[in-house]
Amino acid sequence: MRSGTRLAVDVGTARVGVARSDPHGLLATPVETLARRTDVIAGISRLVDEHEVVEVIVGLPLSLSGAETASTADARDVAEALADAVDVPVRLVDERLTTVTAARGLRDAGRTAKNSRSVVDQAAAVILLQHALDLERASGNPPGVLVDPHESRTAE
Repeated sequence: MRSGTRLAVDVGTARVGVARSDPHGLLATPVETLARRTDVIAGISRLVDEHEVVEVIVGLPLSLSGAETASTADARDVAEALADAVDVPVRLVDERLTTVTAARGLRDAGRTAKNSRSVVDQAAAVILLQHALDLERASGNPPGVLVDPHESRTAE
């Protein structure tokens, strides 16, 4: 398992949830929710510096069948912009059902949908990051796919 704090980003249409790991890559914890109406790239870049992050994980929302959706394209766009803005690797990791799982966990803890809006994106980012950490620990390999900031998706 590589050492160093990682940041996870759950990209939504209204909000972006952010979580971070401890420096040993064992545990993911919530950090912040950023509104999409703000400059989220600047906000995430600030958090990368603030937490001395060695890698950023961006959730890739695929459909249950594995197909790409409009949300997938949005997450890829954010990941590519982030890869251009920060000096650490950015990886895309499959995040199917993280938001659903987070919402269910908050509901099971007694939170209503209305009073969970501000934290559900952070909870989804925690689930995404914990999944990525567990994958790396089990396989010995970094999770997901590295984003090349110099490669355009239109060239694919």
